[in-house]
Amino acid sequence: MLQPKKTRFRRQQKGRMKGNAGRGTELAFGTFGIKSLQSKWITGNQLEAARIAVTRYMQRQGQVWVRIFPDKPITKKPAEVRMGKGKGNPEGFVAPVTPGRIIFEIEGVSYDVAKEALRLAAQKLPVTTKFVVRRDYIHDSK
Repeated sequence: MLQPKKTRFRRQQKGRMKGNAGRGTELAFGTFGIKSLQSKWITGNQLEAARIAVTRYMQRQGQVWVRIFPDKPITKKPAEVRMGKGKGNPEGFVAPVTPGRIIFEIEGVSYDVAKEALRLAAQKLPVTTKFVVRRDYIHDSK
């Protein structure tokens, strides 16, 4: 499971995810990618499941980049606990994702393989996504 080695503070406020992504909206490493179209929290488990789906389908060819990292601690109170008495204990980590954010990038495989691999990854994620291709990529469909 993806999580930070060390955090400065154990607990964090929820925050709000207003507007579109300000950074991480362009393909930086790979030729193909998936871009988020919704605001959601993505957990480390969901990211890892999607990454495994991509690498399995690509049969370990090419390269995969995960462009987000779950570094926001999420707390939960135990079941059947009364209101008050402070904030709950950290349960796990999430990555807040806003519309326009690139989540995965891949390179070194054909267009069709990339499209299918990223479709499988998108099924594992709680956000709706869009398949994006680098602008200078030449697609020769026969």
